Amino acid sequence: MKIYDAIVIGSGQAGTPLAKKLAKAGKKTALIEKRFVGGTCVNDGCTPTKTLVASARAAFMAKRKDLGIDVSAYKVDFPAIMQRKNDIVEKSRDGGQKGLEETENLDLVFGDASFTGKKTLTVKLNAGGEEEFSAELIFIDTGAKTSIPKIEGLETVSYLTSTTILDLKEVPESMIIIGGNYIGLEFGQMFSRFGSKITILEKGKTIMSREDADVSEAVTQFLTEEGINIICGAETTKAEKTADGKITLTIKKEDNQQQITASHLLIAAGRSPQTEALNLEQTGVEVDEKGYIKVNDKLETTAAGIYALGDVKPGPAFTHIAYNDHLIVLKNLLENADLSIKGRPVPYCMFTDPQLGRIGLSENEVRKQGLDIKVAKLQMQHVARANEINEKKGFMKAVVDAKTDQILGATVLGYEGGEVMAVLQMAMQGKITAHQLRENIFAHPTLSESINNLFMSIEEA
Repeated sequence: MKIYDAIVIGSGQAGTPLAKKLAKAGKKTALIEKRFVGGTCVNDGCTPTKTLVASARAAFMAKRKDLGIDVSAYKVDFPAIMQRKNDIVEKSRDGGQKGLEETENLDLVFGDASFTGKKTLTVKLNAGGEEEFSAELIFIDTGAKTSIPKIEGLETVSYLTSTTILDLKEVPESMIIIGGNYIGLEFGQMFSRFGSKITILEKGKTIMSREDADVSEAVTQFLTEEGINIICGAETTKAEKTADGKITLTIKKEDNQQQITASHLLIAAGRSPQTEALNLEQTGVEVDEKGYIKVNDKLETTAAGIYALGDVKPGPAFTHIAYNDHLIVLKNLLENADLSIKGRPVPYCMFTDPQLGRIGLSENEVRKQGLDIKVAKLQMQHVARANEINEKKGFMKAVVDAKTDQILGATVLGYEGGEVMAVLQMAMQGKITAHQLRENIFAHPTLSESINNLFMSIEEA
């Protein structure tokens, strides 16, 4: 039995910095990782997908003639695109692993961990054999994986997930995507720009059901204009392999059935926590009905001394939230702070083109609460910078408390929408009012400058 002060399971965006800082603080620490250092973000999520998005935008820009540049011919060199993605992923992964291996007081262990008692673990080592570990402090950062829906015949076809699609060697001739939310939409637009014929199936009435209706409508419009077929209210009932190796799905929409065939199928209908193999019943750590680890506002589980961070717990599943999780836990334990996940800002961005950046409450969420609000809205076609670069799709929107003039939430659907959203987030955290932003001096001509005009729209309403 190897005894440590702290054990971290999973080297994602919470686990890696947490393990390093615990070790540097003098705690003998073990970090157990079953696959690659860096977690989903570095290996299967943000880093590879946003690298591919950049290549897809380059292909899209090559086709555009609206800026007065006519590229007579271009080629999508998919192997080169994927090699660039692999190089960036490996550089990030290797850098992270080297940093861990050079940290004193920290042991990096590659293997699959499962609990054998309240504070004990058995690790099946990737190199072979098993080892037992024990610590008074244990941190679970095992993340999430693709949820596979129950569809008749799905096990008979070779479907892709957000992980396996990153290993493709050729651009698919055609692809059906089950799931009309962030992952499905990013991959759909990306591969459409690479040359695939894309159909997106969404079970709900609209894509992006958690967003306001105007966001869903605008995204549907620009994706449809690029030739992507979006079918909402579509329940997939059957999957089967055709004689020529393609995949046919039977879908039910209202009372009608139809079949759709494509060369590839991507499952992007949500994610589920990786908790099954941990044997949490040995620890007193409770999970909810979906398998997420229950935590309190300080990220401690139902078992004292065991914490859960990142996507394995309920709540927003974003890299930046996982990173913030580690800061909360670390400062509470080492600095006797009293930090909580309650009320923290949750910004996020969808990297379609144009991007969607969101912070705080949506208009729909505020109206459900019955608050007295004003809504500021500005179409991107009225943003000077957007006109200069001909990126006029989308809009900016902010929800403002009518009594206090404080911004309750903001949505930026537009070119570099995430960057503009971050400006509004800083204003919200600094308690800067809508009136102050309306009269603030921003550099001209920038996208953020139109925050002036955004809040002027309240006066004009």
